Amino acid sequence: MDQGLRNYLVVTGGYWAFTITDGAIRMLVVLYFHLLGYSPFEVAMLFLFYEFFGIVTNLVGGWLGARIGLNLTMHIGMGLQVVALLLLTVPDPWLSVVYVMFAQALSGIAKDLNKMSAKASVKTMVKDGGESKLFKWVAVLTGSKNALKGGGYFVGAALLELIGFRGALAVLAAMLLLVLIVTAVLLPSGLGKMKSKPKFTQVFSNIAAINWLSAARFFLFGSRDVWFVVGLPVFLYEVLQWSFTQVGGYLAIWIIGYGIVQASVPRLVKRSHHGQGPGGGTARLWAFLLALFPIAIATGLQLGWPADYVLVIGLILFGVVFAINSAVHSYLILAYSDHEKVAMSVGFYYMANAGGRLLGTVLSGLVYQLDGLSGCLWWSAGFVLVAALLSFGLPEIKQKVAAQQL
Repeated sequence: MDQGLRNYLVVTGGYWAFTITDGAIRMLVVLYFHLLGYSPFEVAMLFLFYEFFGIVTNLVGGWLGARIGLNLTMHIGMGLQVVALLLLTVPDPWLSVVYVMFAQALSGIAKDLNKMSAKASVKTMVKDGGESKLFKWVAVLTGSKNALKGGGYFVGAALLELIGFRGALAVLAAMLLLVLIVTAVLLPSGLGKMKSKPKFTQVFSNIAAINWLSAARFFLFGSRDVWFVVGLPVFLYEVLQWSFTQVGGYLAIWIIGYGIVQASVPRLVKRSHHGQGPGGGTARLWAFLLALFPIAIATGLQLGWPADYVLVIGLILFGVVFAINSAVHSYLILAYSDHEKVAMSVGFYYMANAGGRLLGTVLSGLVYQLDGLSGCLWWSAGFVLVAALLSFGLPEIKQKVAAQQL
């Protein structure tokens, strides 16, 4: 087997295992702490450090990966996630807001170290000029990850009902520790490590395309999390009176479907005749299309249409178009980056991603508490439109992106 393909499969397998725990722990925290009597805004605050430290981690993580190797940063992330899972197994009286926020901070650092490492390493496995293979490999990695994150949501909700909060956390921690050991043995050392030691100031991109894409990514992911993190699961549980398993099952199906679509994007999005992947025009088109869906769903809810049908059908359609947007962005950040600095470029880009998730998470609890789920969806529509407008700064891949340095 080709060495690049072998490394890609190992990285993907490790990323899959981590992603299941990431989805499960989020579902466990949302449902269990809502059950303990936390308000929607208080539940959202539990994820504040998770998202905030994701910003810091992506900023520092890309620089760290370039210095010590992406395989090492990926395994540090796995180890931190094991610790974060075990920290939440303490008795209920210990689970104060501050304590849980600290555990979630570790989980946020772990998640973004793992994601940055896995995605940046793909660039190192594809030779220059292999844009078609790069687009396909990134789409498969990202799409399969999101499908498994959906599975993690279901696993978390199901384990909560079957063996309780602490039993679920212990099972997830043991599984991830085993995967950490296996991938550490199989992956070569120094993956993605730069020949020269980069300065920390180099983490800030001086390529215009990457800055525009990062800004668009900020609002794109804010548009999802503003309704997805707290508003939707609480609405399904409280207003529609779904069970934990039903809530987790729907969110799982949504994310799995989103991941399947994302992995299929290279076949859905037409490539140019020169073997290039999508460019700025593709990103703009799909962003404007995405804005139509939260507007339609919010309008349907406000007109009093059956909420279950409006949400189930409307958010599935939103997920399909959102997946295409996300896959195009995930390809563009690697296409706009060069091999030598890919870890830092991806770290900077996912710092913006984490920033959008942070804002979306906070607004998800706050806006839901003030204006309900329809209010969250109107905020979502506004965020998508901003992302679409920012995408006018994105060039086509055939252009010399590096020449557009600021």
